[in-house]
Amino acid sequence: MTWHKDSGPGTRRGYHHGNLREALIEAALGLIREKGPAGFTFAEAARAAGVSPAAPYRHFRDRDALLADVARRGFEAFALALARAWDGGRPSAREAFDRLGAAYLAFAGSEPAYFSAMFETGLSLSDYPEVRAEGDRAFAVLREACEAVIATLPKDRRPPPLMMALHIWSLAHGIAALFARGDRARRAIPMRPEELLEAAVLIYLDGLGGR
Repeated sequence: MTWHKDSGPGTRRGYHHGNLREALIEAALGLIREKGPAGFTFAEAARAAGVSPAAPYRHFRDRDALLADVARRGFEAFALALARAWDGGRPSAREAFDRLGAAYLAFAGSEPAYFSAMFETGLSLSDYPEVRAEGDRAFAVLREACEAVIATLPKDRRPPPLMMALHIWSLAHGIAALFARGDRARRAIPMRPEELLEAAVLIYLDGLGGR
């Protein structure tokens, strides 16, 4: 973030052209870490960014629009992290599937503010199609991975890919929300969250004959 000071006594700190949006995003992330996605106002975001209460309206119509942009960016980074972990299912679908689950939990642990913005704002996705699109892109990586794993199962035990993707997503997200987040919501367990998810997926796949 690039700052400059106007000359003369009593002048306020300002931004070089083009940095206001980024400053507001960073301010929102900081406030989400501190108070949660519902715990601050648009004016507080402006104050945290060091600008006047009217300045954010140059880029966002209201607080929800700011949160939507944070969520969109979060999903974009999330999709990239999942795709990188999946890596086309190499060297095997099962190994890559374990990496994918670990990447899900790693993102929740390292980016709790983004994770909250993505899943806890209560924003209507119909109002923010760009957020839905990035979320769908992340989910598509999980579905692709499920399709590859399903292909390794006995033919008479193969579930619909969408159903399996929803099951695995629920497992991963539940563990992330309860145990893997990097904030005060994290709960202690006698094993690593990655181990818990790996065991849960193993039990799930064993039930489908995929040992």
